[in-house]
Amino acid sequence: MIDQLTAALKIAGSGMQAQSTRMRIVSENLANAQSTGRAPGADPYRRKTVTFEGEMDRAMGASLVKIKGVGVDKAPFDVRHEPGNPAADANGYVKVPNVNPLIEMSDMRQANRSYTANLQAITQARSMISMNIDLLRNS
Repeated sequence: MIDQLTAALKIAGSGMQAQSTRMRIVSENLANAQSTGRAPGADPYRRKTVTFEGEMDRAMGASLVKIKGVGVDKAPFDVRHEPGNPAADANGYVKVPNVNPLIEMSDMRQANRSYTANLQAITQARSMISMNIDLLRNS
């Protein structure tokens, strides 16, 4: 029973770690949503993405979630006509990041909910472990 609860702790911990990384990447995307290139016609910040993968922990017999990688979104940049911007090209157009704040906020909300669910699973598993220890002491 304790082995299963320990496995639950490890699974939930890996989920929290993965979602924490996801929230960090989403935060970077939001922080750079309005940035432009440094030189005329230069590319601005490119949205980052996170991919997950399952990893089997043979010792525990549990499947954990891990970060497979952090990549970039290949979607094209939008352009805005801002002739006074230092990053404007010869025609006065500025490339802006391919970051959609609505999508990022949705991703942040989803990552936060997953993180919270994993935290609750850890809380419950720890409570069950404590109850098992108390039962063993009283036996």
